[in-house]
Amino acid sequence: MMRDNRFGCLPTIIGSMPQTDPEAACAAIFRHLRDIPAWPQLPERSFLENMLVQYSEGFPGVVVEGERVYVDTSGDLTGALEAIYTAYLAGDIARFPVSRERAAGLYCFLEKAPKRPLAVKGHVTGPLTFGIALTDAEKNPIINHELLGDAVPKLLRLKAAWQENELRSISDRTIIFVDEPIMASAGSVAATGVLARPEKAVAIIDEVLSGISGTRGIHCCGNTDWSVILKTKLDVLSFDTYNYAPSLHLYADAVKRFLSNGGAIAWGIVPNSPGDLARESVASLRERLEEAIAPFTRNGIRFRDIVQQSLLTPSCSLIPLGEEGAERALEMLTGLSQEFRKRYG
Repeated sequence: MMRDNRFGCLPTIIGSMPQTDPEAACAAIFRHLRDIPAWPQLPERSFLENMLVQYSEGFPGVVVEGERVYVDTSGDLTGALEAIYTAYLAGDIARFPVSRERAAGLYCFLEKAPKRPLAVKGHVTGPLTFGIALTDAEKNPIINHELLGDAVPKLLRLKAAWQENELRSISDRTIIFVDEPIMASAGSVAATGVLARPEKAVAIIDEVLSGISGTRGIHCCGNTDWSVILKTKLDVLSFDTYNYAPSLHLYADAVKRFLSNGGAIAWGIVPNSPGDLARESVASLRERLEEAIAPFTRNGIRFRDIVQQSLLTPSCSLIPLGEEGAERALEMLTGLSQEFRKRYG
């Protein structure tokens, strides 16, 4: 059974911010996102905050060399594997935290955030993206490794649950997005391995989602087979609406079933390209969002109901915009949210 996902088009972000100073990033978030703040991931600050490296801490055999990360499978990894499985079976989420060194934005957020907003949002790298992007020394995706592949969703489930527990110090209502940009390759001629096996992909993602007790989201910032994502245990579907709204229209029936069952959509309507952002206004984005929502209102779902079951976000990371552009994007995002809430209640 899905949770109460009536967010009423409140704004939040995907996660990545362009700042290198965690206090500056958090201050920008607190200025604009008072109802659903999200902690900032800061890969411009350090390679250790890259979405792959950030959650690799504790993975058996993982090596970070400069700006390269890989898994050394030549040694005995039994002990490290046993540690993950033991913590997983015991629900010992404290065993695999994300360290301050790899998430300065998260720790600053936990220390500085105003208490008791409506909700608080976090994010974790998805197991498919993690398991395919993280390779051994011979460039073989670790998700395909006979022993290590199964450890990927288990480690990420522990880290997601740990993060969620930390965020509850700010708000009892948590939203955790599992970020799966690799799913943009699903259904393409380049899709191989687990991406070519939808049932397996769903099972791997669900293992991580099942460790999240609050609201569960999946974010994909490209075109994909949305029917696969909609088969997972998600509560919120997050996608790049600005560039890929027509791709979701192709799955209108599946989306309408998802909404009818209480699911929500995070509309990534504010562009993260400097050129696109410069051309847009709150009014133009409102029209664009109305056009994106309209196809799902046919055959029984009211526009206002979809508005209630929606979040508004940037299309993806705010890093391409730089600090000034990110500030403008957040202003536009909150302005659009206010306009939609005023119009559609």
